[in-house]
Amino acid sequence: GGGPMNVAVAVARFGGPSAFVGCASTDDYGIQIIDHMAANGVDISACERSAAPTARAIVEHTPKLRFRFEGSDTADTKLSTVDLTALGPPPHILHGGTLGLFRGPTAQTLAATVEVHDGLVSLDPNIRPQMIDDRSQWEHFHQRWLRHTDIYKASDEDLAWIWPDRSTDACVEGLLDSGVQVVVVTRGADGLSIVTGSGQVHAPAPPVDVLDTVGAGDTIVGAVLVSLWEWGIAADRGAELSTLEAGQWQTIAERAASAAALTCSRAGADVPHRDELDW
Repeated sequence: GGGPMNVAVAVARFGGPSAFVGCASTDDYGIQIIDHMAANGVDISACERSAAPTARAIVEHTPKLRFRFEGSDTADTKLSTVDLTALGPPPHILHGGTLGLFRGPTAQTLAATVEVHDGLVSLDPNIRPQMIDDRSQWEHFHQRWLRHTDIYKASDEDLAWIWPDRSTDACVEGLLDSGVQVVVVTRGADGLSIVTGSGQVHAPAPPVDVLDTVGAGDTIVGAVLVSLWEWGIAADRGAELSTLEAGQWQTIAERAASAAALTCSRAGADVPHRDELDW
């Protein structure tokens, strides 16, 4: 997995044109990652490959539950350039976050891309505290992205880690004041809210037998971005987003919540396909 890759797969499964820009290993895990994206209709023509190993997050269940991350000098940190010309004419919606936000040369490459991007920018910081060794470095790249971000998705737990001295509402207000146009806040079993400068909407989490919450947030991002793409919202920041009305945001919120519920009913980041959804 990996947050942005899961989002790319979600967009494709929901019926939108999708591509992944990153660096994948040529080892067996990297081949699995590339094959998984290609099989789901994700364009991988802008991907780089590296002989460095694939990063691994390992969960052990015996003799006790334990987590470790093997990510030193791995392929995902090696992205050197971004060339979007292979993906067709702009505008493109650019989404990022999670580990690629701050690790290795990839962090610099992606931040520089965001700073010259002429379409919408979406960011999900998707905080993994146990993997952030240097908070100041993380904050440096987060701030570079934030200056160009139109759509910011975060869980209430993410916001509490980023701004521990603020309430969730104060974090949202600060993001809107900084120039972000849309803030999507997920609250686990309490559903999600979408907040803009003109108000907010809420969608409860549909009842479901939860098997695995991995990929739920990425499903939500995919649903938001596909909906905007379907409605022709992809270009320069702010102007087009501001034309959407509360009823449209409510539709997006309900789409995202229902799709995420299906993901939670399955093992792994197994995002539903469009024909499984009542959109």
